[in-house]
Amino acid sequence: MNKSEFLAKIADDTGFKKSEAEKFLDSFIANVKEVMASGDKLQLVGFGTFEAKEREARTGVNPATGEKIEIAACKVPSFKPGKGLKDELNK
Repeated sequence: MNKSEFLAKIADDTGFKKSEAEKFLDSFIANVKEVMASGDKLQLVGFGTFEAKEREARTGVNPATGEKIEIAACKVPSFKPGKGLKDELNK
């Protein structure tokens, strides 16, 4: 399913116009990014938790040359599914 198909589904389920559904989805995504960038986590009970995790600096290997390279520390997005979502997927 792509974004436009997903927006059509939201519009059908809620009675929103597609443009309203798109504004809703864009706002949701922007707010999730904002929460994660600030270091907080977003818990949606029954669905899951969005958060940014710290990945430590490490040494890697360039597969083309075999040369060792340093990989800098960074933040990575993380999603941990909730029990309700897991249960729904395993019906």
